[in-house]
Amino acid sequence: QVQLVESGGGLVQAGGSLRLSCRVSESGFTLNDMSWWRRAPGKKREWVASIRRSGSTNVDDSVKGRFTIFREDAENTMYLQMNSLKPDDTAVYYCRLVVTGNGDYWGRGTQVTVSS
Repeated sequence: QVQLVESGGGLVQAGGSLRLSCRVSESGFTLNDMSWWRRAPGKKREWVASIRRSGSTNVDDSVKGRFTIFREDAENTMYLQMNSLKPDDTAVYYCRLVVTGNGDYWGRGTQVTVSS
């Protein structure tokens, strides 16, 4: 069973930084992509950033210039470096893995709270 194990969430002051981690329990899958999503209270889950197997990345305009997504393949881990955090970034952040011909996997989520 493929599992996504997240860590790194917490409480931070506006302007601060956090690094979220998402470790995949198994390797050897053919990946379409991995991505980070977030859901604020009462809102739909929204896409934040993605990374392709090739290493190409993309981020939503709302976090461009502040968030960076990257991956360490040897560790089976994906990261989201979050700088210049704003109160609007407060949400539960989720890791997502899409495996070609296999499935769509989500982590349990980690809370990020940014105080003003």
